[in-house]
Amino acid sequence: MSEITPDLVRHLGVLARIQLSDEEVERLTGQLDVIVDNIAKVSEVATPEVAATSHPIPLENIFRPDVVGDQLTPAEVLQNAPDAADGRFRVTAILGEEQ
Repeated sequence: MSEITPDLVRHLGVLARIQLSDEEVERLTGQLDVIVDNIAKVSEVATPEVAATSHPIPLENIFRPDVVGDQLTPAEVLQNAPDAADGRFRVTAILGEEQ
C-alpha cells in the first residue's frame, strides 16, 4: 500500500506554501511514492557492515612532484613587454595618480 496519498501531497503543498492543482497533486503523488519506495530499498541493504560512500569507486588526488624547471631571466621576461623600467613591467596608473 502506498504511503504517499493525494491528501498528504496537498498537506505538504500547504506547508511549503505552494498552490497545487489537482493534476500536479496526482503527478506528485506518483513521483513521491516512487522516491519513498527507492529510499526503502536502499535502507534494506544499508547495514553497519557496509561503509558509507559518496562514490562507487575510491577517489584519490593525483599530484605531480613540484620540481623547479628552467626559468626565464629577467631580461627574457621583459624582452616583449611594451614598456619596462628598472627590471620591472611599466604600466599606466589605473587610479589616476602619478607613481
